[in-house]
Amino acid sequence: MNEKVKYWIEIAEYDLETARAMQKSSRFLYVGFMCHQVVEKILKGYYVFIKNETPPYTHNLTYLAEQSRIYEIMTETHKNTLDLLGPLNIQARYPTHKEKLFQSLNKERCDEIIIQTEEIYQWIKQQCENL
Repeated sequence: MNEKVKYWIEIAEYDLETARAMQKSSRFLYVGFMCHQVVEKILKGYYVFIKNETPPYTHNLTYLAEQSRIYEIMTETHKNTLDLLGPLNIQARYPTHKEKLFQSLNKERCDEIIIQTEEIYQWIKQQCENL
């Protein structure tokens, strides 16, 4: 595995640890945001792994998965996780969306988001190691 791929994997792992820290401190808005970052970065690592190119400058998880050709082998659960996390990146950044998002996130919901994020992160990381 080359250094660029390792970089993306390590920074995704760091963001996953940050999401867990945000969960422990009840900073639920940022749990969703960081989980989105985890998946975005591991997808960019996979993109580099497959194409040996700089990944696209986008936050769109489905687009990244499609461009790296991993989308076609993802389970429906993985695809649903992409759909779940997609809006959490944008909504956490804009004040008009923050209040609505904040109301929809609680400890139980964030526990689920972290579990789904960990699962897809580990699966994509494994794809990098298996090819």
